[in-house]
Amino acid sequence: MNTHVKLATVAQSDISPGEWQARIDLAATYRLIAHYGWGDVIYNHSSMRVPGEERKFLIKRHELLYTEVTPSNLVKVSMDDDLDESAGVNRPGFTLHGGVLSARPDVNCAVHVHTETGMALSGLEHGLRMVSQPAVRFYNRVGYHDYEGITEDFSERARINKALGKNRALILRNHGLLTVGKTAREAFVLMKALIEAATIQLKMEATGGALIEIPAEICEKVAHQYEHHDSGRGSADWPAYLRMLDAIDAGWRN
Repeated sequence: MNTHVKLATVAQSDISPGEWQARIDLAATYRLIAHYGWGDVIYNHSSMRVPGEERKFLIKRHELLYTEVTPSNLVKVSMDDDLDESAGVNRPGFTLHGGVLSARPDVNCAVHVHTETGMALSGLEHGLRMVSQPAVRFYNRVGYHDYEGITEDFSERARINKALGKNRALILRNHGLLTVGKTAREAFVLMKALIEAATIQLKMEATGGALIEIPAEICEKVAHQYEHHDSGRGSADWPAYLRMLDAIDAGWRN
């Protein structure tokens, strides 16, 4: 890690194996987001619930680049606090992620990005269309939240959570994308699929041609297939993603 930022870190020996694995997975998520070009310098966030401490979660330290995040320098915070940058975490990130994790006990990881493709999709009134296989993952499983400005006010949490509901993803209008999962792998792969779906749709719409919408019954069938896949054999790809990160910078695991 090449950084001049003075950091408070934790030692692996001082925390539980479960928390260390959660830290590994979340650090990997940040590194993968950087690898795929979805980051925005130090802004936007992913979060992970701390195993055994249901009201606490891990998040990136505010001033760090995604490529500077490691398991030991992630910040552990309480969902019940009211934090800002003075505590080392980004206020909008804390507001969004603390609210989502608090409202969804079935969710352990959330990923939020502001890619240009995602923001372009979020500004389309008709939203995500079922015109590609990646899109079908989200059939009847994506919510929409109207833009209210930078997410700093805790009162917005209730409206975000209502829009997210029990869905796997949330399109924040004129803002960006959010995906959630039981694991870091699930939240990350869903974000990858959502960005792919947005990119494919925008390219299709740019041609001006008629789009082939996938029938509803096929959409539901495939969405269910993907849920089964993600809870089973799909998890085999996560170690492969980690090996890919090892090849880029083995120090990310520290």
